[in-house]
Amino acid sequence: MTDTIEALVDHACLIVHGPDQRGMVAEVAALITRNKGNIISLDQHSSDPEGGDFFQRVVFHRPNLLAAHPEIEADLDRTLQPFGMKWRMVDMSTRKRMAVLASKSDHCLLDLLWRHRRGELPVSIPMVISNHTSVAEDVRAFGVPFFHVPSQEGPDKSESEAAILKLLAGNVDFVVLARYMQVISNDFLEKVGVPVINIHHSFLPAFIGAAPYRKAKDRGVKLIGATAHYVTEELDEGPIIEQDVVRVTHGETAQDLQRRGADVERAVLSRAVLWHAQDRVIRQHNHTIVFA
Repeated sequence: MTDTIEALVDHACLIVHGPDQRGMVAEVAALITRNKGNIISLDQHSSDPEGGDFFQRVVFHRPNLLAAHPEIEADLDRTLQPFGMKWRMVDMSTRKRMAVLASKSDHCLLDLLWRHRRGELPVSIPMVISNHTSVAEDVRAFGVPFFHVPSQEGPDKSESEAAILKLLAGNVDFVVLARYMQVISNDFLEKVGVPVINIHHSFLPAFIGAAPYRKAKDRGVKLIGATAHYVTEELDEGPIIEQDVVRVTHGETAQDLQRRGADVERAVLSRAVLWHAQDRVIRQHNHTIVFA
């Protein structure tokens, strides 16, 4: 028996953020009530009650939501714009489309595919793209289309990135780099038009480059971990979604560290994907509010 995450028919997720001010919670609740909605869950955060920023995530049920959607959106505009609030409302019956980019290292990729097959991730996966063919058969065994786009030698990756962008265009809602060992260019980020999530070991930048676990072992590290974040023009410095660590000892080999690091990477990335797919993450500049 598996614990699956079902698509929620007639459920909407409303995200509201803007300048904090008195009465916002009541305004949102009243809006949902007069549109015949019933609040299922509500999370909120204020960075400062005096002059800070307000963030709210509300899940509500409304019979015949699809038909009522335009009317609710119009009411949101009328109600929230005078307060300077931004908002977005998501129909929770529609799963986000997630493309995965991978290289030879397959632990994060296969974990996402396995969780998706078990119904633990509320996404669809229209494609996996890799610059190597070594994972092709494993991906196809999950019934997911696989595309091979070789990486170009040298710093200019424009041709391979153009091929990837052509595959992604109009087909995905976000992209996950599951240990995709290529640097993503600023041009790619501008053109892809959807959020990109990356996972890396938390040794960066202290152990940047090849063989990070060997370098970590040589330095005698006591903690290893992983970080999932949104990709921005600043390499590996985008808004952080999730992190975790495990304690290690001097008795563990570099291979032990790598194995345990892979476990952490899988867990951290799957949580980040889940929270993004459920609209639990609100980006604010280079910061995130995560209603997990």
